Amino acid sequence: MKTFSILLLACLGLSSFSITAQDDIPRLPWGKPDFNGVWARPYVPNMLAAGNGRNQTGPGEEPFTEAGRRNFDNYNPSAGDYTGSCLPFGLLRAMNSPDPIQFIQTKDYFGYLYEQNTWFKVVNLDGMYRGQRLPEAWYGHSVATWEGDTLVVTTNKFNGKTRLDTIGHPHSDQLTVTERFTLRNADTLDYVVTVDDPIYYTHPWNNTRVFERQTDFDLIEYSCMENNKSLWEGRVVPPDYENWHTYDTE
Repeated sequence: MKTFSILLLACLGLSSFSITAQDDIPRLPWGKPDFNGVWARPYVPNMLAAGNGRNQTGPGEEPFTEAGRRNFDNYNPSAGDYTGSCLPFGLLRAMNSPDPIQFIQTKDYFGYLYEQNTWFKVVNLDGMYRGQRLPEAWYGHSVATWEGDTLVVTTNKFNGKTRLDTIGHPHSDQLTVTERFTLRNADTLDYVVTVDDPIYYTHPWNNTRVFERQTDFDLIEYSCMENNKSLWEGRVVPPDYENWHTYDTE
């Protein structure tokens, strides 16, 4: 019977490995892949770098528009550091963090619990977008859909007050982020993020990572304000948001 099954798969042009891999992933009672748990992830300070070729890969180029190049070249965090000032990191800067992340998944919701600064984000899984009636936000507004066993989260309507990564690659309030979550096996998650911002980049680009499910530790408390002497004593200052963006090239 096993030999027959393998031959049948071959005749249908299907990969027995891919079928087995999908059968081996944990699933919730309603059949969807189970992303619940704490995940270790690579630190990505530069999303546009080529990456390490192991658990993080970027485009290896900077596809800036003229406005994007000007904005990035003039970025000076010492003149205004929003993360050092304990303002929200924003979606991608938070996803780039080296701290672990926990996903909470039910039939109706998918939640991101960031250890960093104890932030969170919750997305409805009903496929309905609600951002049109809400103000622009640090983490944007999202809609989630399923493509087979891949969870696809599309986010827009950002407030434009953050950066993509630690090195300071910019984004505008026209940014759209698409995240794709796919279980490779029980404890390995393939994460692909697509950045589409026509103000600062000439074309959409991807960054891919591998997350590993952890079973031996939990998230811990994280406070940005605790012992933040640089902020208290004025060495770190908030950004001048009046001059944060560059939409022209002169």
